[in-house]
Amino acid sequence: MPDGRWVVVAARTSARTSREIPLPPPVPNAHRDEVTDLRHEVVGSDDLVPTLSGRMVRYVNLDNAATAPAMRAAIAAVEEALTHYGSVHRGAGHHSRRSTEAYETARREIGRFLGADPIRDTVLFTKNTTEAINKLARSMPIADGDVVVTTELEHHSNDLPWRARAATIHAGVLADGLLDLGDIDEILTRHAGRVALLAVSGASNVTGVVPPIHDLARRVHRAGGRILVDAAQLAPHRRIDMRPHDDPGHLDFVALSAHKLYAPFGSGALVGCRDAFGSAPDHAGGGTVQAVTLDEIAWAGLPDREEAGTPNLLGAVAFAAAARRLTEIGFDDIAAHERDRLARLVEGLRRIDGVTVHGPRDRDATIGVVPFTVAGVPHGLVAAVLGFEHGIAVRSGCFCAHPYMARLLGLDRADVERWMQRVRLGDKRDAPGMVRASLGLHNTDDDIDRLVGAVEHIAAGHITGEYHGDDHGEYRPLRGAA
Repeated sequence: MPDGRWVVVAARTSARTSREIPLPPPVPNAHRDEVTDLRHEVVGSDDLVPTLSGRMVRYVNLDNAATAPAMRAAIAAVEEALTHYGSVHRGAGHHSRRSTEAYETARREIGRFLGADPIRDTVLFTKNTTEAINKLARSMPIADGDVVVTTELEHHSNDLPWRARAATIHAGVLADGLLDLGDIDEILTRHAGRVALLAVSGASNVTGVVPPIHDLARRVHRAGGRILVDAAQLAPHRRIDMRPHDDPGHLDFVALSAHKLYAPFGSGALVGCRDAFGSAPDHAGGGTVQAVTLDEIAWAGLPDREEAGTPNLLGAVAFAAAARRLTEIGFDDIAAHERDRLARLVEGLRRIDGVTVHGPRDRDATIGVVPFTVAGVPHGLVAAVLGFEHGIAVRSGCFCAHPYMARLLGLDRADVERWMQRVRLGDKRDAPGMVRASLGLHNTDDDIDRLVGAVEHIAAGHITGEYHGDDHGEYRPLRGAA
């Protein structure tokens, strides 16, 4: 055994062998021709990866909610931009002028992608959704006594920044993970006139639940507040339209990440009302000013004032190219393709003895994110076996949404406090959590069948390797790690 931090987990198998148990053949389907083009929109779909037995298998990427693979259109845009890569803004050289135009064109395209108002809204490029929300939390004027309303289904990135800024109230969720709209109404009524913002996910990164964002916008606007939609998960799956400012369902702010939109080149955006940003920037530095003396600063206008330093040109170009390509493919077609795979996945998992699919029973209104657990097998071990023995990428844990996870698992206050005490001591073994399979536009029925077949083997005890789990709850094979 390695040092004392490791816990050896013996394989549960009814037939311990050095080879993998063959999976059942894929179920024939009528959509094979339909999905071929979408699969080739991204790179890596045909990669062969090693497994614990030494056998090479085609990689199945079902971890798209964390980071989506790179879209070929985004890569092509980056390669083209590199031929004239130069400094953005104020450069007189030809490459600098072309780079500046490419950067500002990308900004306009992201605005159009979301239906933003080119006059009343601004598009600010950031590193990711987390930075975008933190920027708004630090910049948006919030009066003394006003509150921010968020929900229990949020990613930590749409919760913790608001806790640091203002009194934050969390609307509840129902046992199946759906947002409790009655609780939101009660909170908005109780704090009417003092609601600065409703911060809500466009789609849950845990269950795929899609709150009715335009309906929520109408509700918070009646209470005198604004709405921020964390669209990190929603944007790759469904069309987003911020709508005109005089529409009661208008979205005041939208934050999103390029790396979840098939453009993993380090960009994101915050899009919304220009008047939410003060006269001084969130970050000061190069590019944020018009002029500086030893005594005075003349700050630049938006968006320059809120984009300190040299911008991420390639990230912006890739972001815009992916958004443009998704629009060309059509979100109606993307959603229809996803719904078929989602139904196949949920139905397949629900047929397996010992497997529980969490979240709402009705999946018609969710995006392709499915959390599940396997009775008697730690979620981290399930994910490790899928990766090392079957070449299938999923994610396990709490997915940066701990309060939501506790609600879905039915943990009470005592359970949560016991867990917090252990974490404070650095021990995350046996952590509550789930396994998450998340779909991308490139996934096929064969991918779904591979996952369902592999989970069926795991649930039946067919694990060929022996694994150790560390204090963080992560598992690796004792021998032959691929």
